[in-house]
Amino acid sequence: MARMLELALYLCLFMCLILTCYAQTCAKYAFSSNRVFKSCTHLPVLNSFLHYNYDVSGKLEIAYRHTGITSSRWVAWAINPTSKAMVGSQALVAYQLSDGSMRAYTSPITQYQTQLQEGELSFDVSDLSATYANNEIIIFATLGFPNNDTTLNQVWQEGAMSGNTPQMHATSGPNVQSMGTLNLLSGQAGTIGGRTSTQRKQDIHGVLNAVSWGILMPLGAIIARYLKVFKSADPAWFYLHASCQFSAYVVGVAGWSTGLKLGSESSGIQYDAHRTIGIILFCLGTLQVFALLVRPKPDHKYRVYWNIYHHLVGYTVVILSVINIFKGLDILEPEKKWKNAYIGVIIALACSGVVLEAYTWFLVLRRKRSESAGKLSHGINGAHGNGVNAHTANC
Repeated sequence: MARMLELALYLCLFMCLILTCYAQTCAKYAFSSNRVFKSCTHLPVLNSFLHYNYDVSGKLEIAYRHTGITSSRWVAWAINPTSKAMVGSQALVAYQLSDGSMRAYTSPITQYQTQLQEGELSFDVSDLSATYANNEIIIFATLGFPNNDTTLNQVWQEGAMSGNTPQMHATSGPNVQSMGTLNLLSGQAGTIGGRTSTQRKQDIHGVLNAVSWGILMPLGAIIARYLKVFKSADPAWFYLHASCQFSAYVVGVAGWSTGLKLGSESSGIQYDAHRTIGIILFCLGTLQVFALLVRPKPDHKYRVYWNIYHHLVGYTVVILSVINIFKGLDILEPEKKWKNAYIGVIIALACSGVVLEAYTWFLVLRRKRSESAGKLSHGINGAHGNGVNAHTANC
């Protein structure tokens, strides 16, 4: 058993070593050119972000950021003023030339088998430029819309290069899902044709982790903390606690695995704090499972140290779980009702904990008073009995 615990410790160390700490999220991204954009949205596929400043006069300043890409590929971001489709899109295209310089230009899309020929767009474009660094291409531009539309049909894309010539992009997977709408006033980005496969995986990841780490884990801790004070609940409380925590761990590992899958499919997009806490939770949860296998008997001299370890790690997991669920909600940005629902669950669990804590102390103190009264009564009776016997003996 000790060897299994040692292997678990090595696993924790290994998982912590593979963490990376240099990616940034949409809202916290700092441009090297010191440009500042008031709004940004994480586009659902192709590792893309759109940062922008919108002026109600019809001026739109954008920075389209495509991460996790090599210098041998092109990227494009486009607006379609007439329909929710690729044909008719007015595109901004950028790629790195063979001499290392960047080329950025405009290209109206008139057919599906486009070669991204350069041409003028149906609206004004100025200050067009592009950069490539750290496997990231950024297109900067200022656009003018005479009709002052605040909801846009947007398309974004990437493809391979042949020398200095863009090639056709892939016609399956994320490359045919990279279109949607954007409300410039609210910053809300929508997709066309329902949720993408990546979004569905994100939903699954969020639900699994919210139910396991965010609800079942705290519930299992409450069961262990408060049911065991009832003598009639022994040993049922232990089996309830173990079943709840083990179920939470199994479901949590499934959610953790979907997170790793999402990370592998989204090269260049990482959420450092959320990912780090997730790995720490997996490691601590695994240690708790292994710790059950080496749990000393209640009367063992080392049981007190095991209890301290088990409680400390357990409460740490509960606290980190709740924190990470809220970080995940901030990343996924679901409808507000889902975040409110989880807040309601946490408040309900917290209120239950407060009430049960008070009632537990009441029971414990009453039990101690009863035991003290019983000992005192026994001591008095014992003293009287001894006195009578001594007097009789002397007589």
